Amino acid sequence: MAVNNAYISKLLSDYADMLEIDGANRYKIRAYRNASYSLASLPRSIHEMVEQEEDLTQLPGIGKELSQKLAEIVDTGKLHQFEEIKEKFPEGLLEILKLRGIGFVKVRELYEKLGIKNLSELEEAAREGRVSQIRGFDVKTERMIIEEIEAMGLKKDAKPRIKLSTAEVIVMPLIDHLKKSKGVKSVEIAGSFRRGKETVGDIDILVVHDGVSDVMERFTGYEDVEQVLEKGDTLSSAVLRLGLQVDVRAIPQISAGAALHHFTGSKEHNVAMRQLAIKKGLKISEYGIFRGNDRVGGEKEEEVFSLLELQFIPPELRENMGEIEAAQKGKLPKLISLEDIRGDLHMHSKASDGRATIEEMALAARERGYEYIAITDHSRRLRIARGLTQKRLEEQIEQIDSLNESLKGIRVLKSIEVDILEDGTLDLPDSVLSRLDMVVCAVHHKFNLSKAEQTDRIIRAIDNPYFTILAHPTGRLIDHRAPYELDMERLMKAARDLGCVMELNLQPDRLDLNEMHCKMAKELGVMLAVSTDAHGTGELNLMRLGIKQGRRGWLEATDVINTKSFDDLMKIIKAKREKNKFNLM
Repeated sequence: MAVNNAYISKLLSDYADMLEIDGANRYKIRAYRNASYSLASLPRSIHEMVEQEEDLTQLPGIGKELSQKLAEIVDTGKLHQFEEIKEKFPEGLLEILKLRGIGFVKVRELYEKLGIKNLSELEEAAREGRVSQIRGFDVKTERMIIEEIEAMGLKKDAKPRIKLSTAEVIVMPLIDHLKKSKGVKSVEIAGSFRRGKETVGDIDILVVHDGVSDVMERFTGYEDVEQVLEKGDTLSSAVLRLGLQVDVRAIPQISAGAALHHFTGSKEHNVAMRQLAIKKGLKISEYGIFRGNDRVGGEKEEEVFSLLELQFIPPELRENMGEIEAAQKGKLPKLISLEDIRGDLHMHSKASDGRATIEEMALAARERGYEYIAITDHSRRLRIARGLTQKRLEEQIEQIDSLNESLKGIRVLKSIEVDILEDGTLDLPDSVLSRLDMVVCAVHHKFNLSKAEQTDRIIRAIDNPYFTILAHPTGRLIDHRAPYELDMERLMKAARDLGCVMELNLQPDRLDLNEMHCKMAKELGVMLAVSTDAHGTGELNLMRLGIKQGRRGWLEATDVINTKSFDDLMKIIKAKREKNKFNLM
C-alpha cells in the first residue's frame, strides 16, 4: 500500500517525540521535526518522487541521511529506528505528551518509576495517588492530569481526531481520484472539514453522477484504504491511514444543494434551520426543500437560504452561534479571504530555527503577491532554537537594511520573536528593540503559572512601548499541550487599551487563537495579525488553510493588521509606540 505525505510526516514527528523522551541529541531531533513540518505542506507526493528516483535532498530540510529514511518508509511503510525505539519506550507514551505540563522528561520518569505506558494507566495511577510520590510531581499535578484527560477526551478508547491540515493531505488526493470516476459530475467535501474545524473526526464526501458510475469501486479500491466498513450503490465507508474514516455518498442532482447543506452541518445549525423552516411552512432535509408534498428547491445550496429569506451563510459560520439571526437581519460579516492578506508578520530564517535564508523567504513571499514580511527569529533565551544574542540581532538588522536596498517589490521588516520573561520583562533591552520595525513577543516557558500570575505577566509585557504583537497567545499545541491559564477577557481589554495586536498563529498544531477567542477579540476591538510562523518557504502556504480559523471567528479584513498597506501598517505600529512612551513619562 502506498504511503502518503501525511503518514510520513506523522511518523517522523512521532519518532522525534520518542527521541526527545530518550534524551537524544537535540540537533538530530530538530532535523526530524523540520522534515516532518516540511512534508506536511509539500505539494508533491514523496511516494511518487521515490518511485521516480528523484533527488529528495533538493527538498527543504532533507539531507542525504533523511532522504534514505524517506525511501525506507516509502518501500516498507516503516522506519526501523522507530521500531527499535518503540521496544525501549511504548508508543502509548506519545499520548501522555498531549497533557499540559507533562513534557518529555516527565513522561520518561512516569514510565521508569511507575511503569506507566499510556493515558489509561496514567489516569489510574493519578487517581490512586501514586503519581505524587514521584519527585517533581505533586497532588496538584495529579488533579490536573485527571481533569485534562476527562476534559480533552484523550482516553485510549476515544475516537481519533486529525488536524485539518493533515486531513487535507490525506483527502485531496482521494478527491482527485474520485473525480476520475465514470459519469461523475461533481465531488464535494462536506462535514467539519468544509466548516474548517481545527480537527476532524471523519470525512463526508458527496458525489453526483449520471446514474452509471464506478465511483464506489474506485473508492473502496483506493490504495490508501485500510479497511472497508460498508459498500453500496449510494453509501460506502472506509478507514484510511491514520484512522480517518471517510463516507462517500452518491446523491441525485435534484437534491445536491440540500444534501451539501445537510452534511456540512453542524448538527446544531441544521436543527435551528429546520425549526425556522417549519415556521415558514417549509421542510428542509438532505433530500430537498418542500412545501407540503411539493418540492420547491434543493438543487443548489443557495436555495436553502434564499427560501428561508436568509443571507447565504458561509460554511465556517454554521455552528448555531448567532449566524442565523445575523443572516435574518442581513448583517453577516464579510469574512476575510486569502486575497485580503498583504503580508506575513511572523516567520523564521536560518539564523534561528528556520530552514531558509531571509532573502529566500522574502522572494517566496513576493511570489505570493505580498507587500511585506517580518523576520522574527527567536531571541537569546530560546537556546534550543538558536536564539539570537544582541550581537547577532544587530548583525541581522544590518543584513536586512542591505537586503531592502537591493530587493524590489517587497519590504522586509526588522523584527524578532522575543521571549516574555516570568516577571513580564522582555528578553532584550529597549535600546535594542527600538532599532526594530516591530517586535513579536511570546511566552515559551513557565506555562504553569496561575491564571492571575500568567495574565499579569503578559499585561506587564504588553505595556512595553516596543511590544507590537502577542504571538500564539494561549500557548496551546492541539492534541499535545493544553492552553496555559489566562483571564482572556482581561488580557484582551488590556491589549486593546495599550494598542497591542494579538496573533492568530496558523501553525497546524497551534491555530492559536481559537475561533472563539478570535470572535472575542473582534467584539472587544482588538486588532489581530494572521501569521504563518513559517520556518521555511513551503510553510507560507499555511496562510491558505489557516485563514479558515479566522473566518470561523467572524473576522473581516478590517479586523486584521496584515491586510493593511505597508504605510498604514507602520502608522499603526508607530502610534502604539508613541502612546506607550507617553504613558511612561
